[in-house]
Amino acid sequence: MVLEDGRTFHGKSFGADGECFGEMVFNTSMSGYQEILTDPSYAGQIVAMTYPLIGNYGVNEEDTESRRPWVEGFVVREASRAASNWRSTETLDSYLKRHKIVGIERIDTRALVRHIRDKGAMRAAISSIDLNEESLLQKVLASPEMNNRELASAVTIEKTFDYPAETEQKFHVVAYDFGVKTNSLREFAKMGCKITVVPAETSAQEVLNLQPDGIFLSNGPGDPAAMKTVVAEIKKLIEKDVPMFGICLGHQILGQVFGGETYKMKFGHRGGNQPIMDLTTGKVEIAAHNHGFAVEASSLPETVEITHVNLNDQTVAGLRHKTLPVFSVQYHPESAPGPHDSEYLFRRFIELMDKEKN
Repeated sequence: MVLEDGRTFHGKSFGADGECFGEMVFNTSMSGYQEILTDPSYAGQIVAMTYPLIGNYGVNEEDTESRRPWVEGFVVREASRAASNWRSTETLDSYLKRHKIVGIERIDTRALVRHIRDKGAMRAAISSIDLNEESLLQKVLASPEMNNRELASAVTIEKTFDYPAETEQKFHVVAYDFGVKTNSLREFAKMGCKITVVPAETSAQEVLNLQPDGIFLSNGPGDPAAMKTVVAEIKKLIEKDVPMFGICLGHQILGQVFGGETYKMKFGHRGGNQPIMDLTTGKVEIAAHNHGFAVEASSLPETVEITHVNLNDQTVAGLRHKTLPVFSVQYHPESAPGPHDSEYLFRRFIELMDKEKN
């Protein structure tokens, strides 16, 4: 494995044979690797897990968060050969092979993470076929950077579909699929919402024609500053006073819609243990994150209130408009994987739709 600054790691191949390129990032979760692999927000990235043993409970069909894995490559200290769980249907190794995802194990993931924290997230490659360090480094330097890279269009669905309510239907939510995770849909469904999932490039008028009670802007990959067309369409929607809830990339898009700016973080937040303070209640929650960009607090207008902050670095973790029924958070309240502290945000959105409806 070669990083773009020339740092090299030698390990053992697992998963598929081959070569992959992407932005090297790390995730601090101790479990939930299947949900991480299938999170579309990781498109364009090679993910390193900080927990030393990954794969011990195998893989199953129920815990996938989208139609396939999206990571470019996977890095672990030790990939478990045994899969011990009653729900398991295959090993992590065979799952990666089946989906042609290149992995590397037996490297010092502590050294890798310390390097990324010090130098910042950077491009990298894993190869089991080209073992020449200089050759691989040249390929890394020729690969695309994450800055100004639009990736939502690469992961979004092609056709609109409906996800039915689990209980009596009370609300109709239109969800923009920038890389939506299935558990977000499950959360809405169990609260009595029918969800219509639409492609990322869907126009404002097409959404309004669906007569939604609320609009959900999902998580997703890439640089939010590269999504100018989507930002323009969402700007038309907030003028219609339809309740809107954004998470992760959706939050960054709303930040731009409000007139703010986004920036690339040094190494981002990825894991299930980020401390977030809800400034509206004073409560602290532990939340699941997966983002490398953030909204610049100083760029926001007076019409927008910062509702949540990350207590590790004081970055903006939540916003709401002071007069419009629109709010967002930077993290993943669907919690798959992760703690369930943030589930209240779905209920908050339900209450907002109920208020506007009545």
